[in-house]
Amino acid sequence: MADHLDAFIENLQQRIFDETREAFGEVGFQRWRNPRYRGPLDAPDSRARVTGKCGDTMQIFLKFENNRVCDAAYLTDGCGSSTVCGSLAAEMAIGKNPDELVAITGDAILEKLGRFPEEDRHCAFLAAETLQEALNRYMIDRMKTK
Repeated sequence: MADHLDAFIENLQQRIFDETREAFGEVGFQRWRNPRYRGPLDAPDSRARVTGKCGDTMQIFLKFENNRVCDAAYLTDGCGSSTVCGSLAAEMAIGKNPDELVAITGDAILEKLGRFPEEDRHCAFLAAETLQEALNRYMIDRMKTK
């Protein structure tokens, strides 16, 4: 009996992996399985929290050194698609200066993914909006200290 159950579970897991790989593409599938940059960061220079229309909330944390992002992380209470997009947004931010961060849009995240379910594309825009809000807060804080 245990052998049948083990085989059933293994088969089910493989079907889930196959369906997710097909929907998210290889880049998205790998981030779904092994998200990178999941935070929070200790003592970030900036952070933002945004709740999307879908109800998912994302947080982005940024640390800067010499006016470039030296570390970034995200948290989300959302679905796997939010996790994938938050992970990519944080990765894309590392090494960028504020002017370069502006170019990280929902479309840029989707382009990096290559393929993503139409019904989940809003997660890329939530990640980008949260990143842009963290950048905005960083810039405001910089202006206050000058």
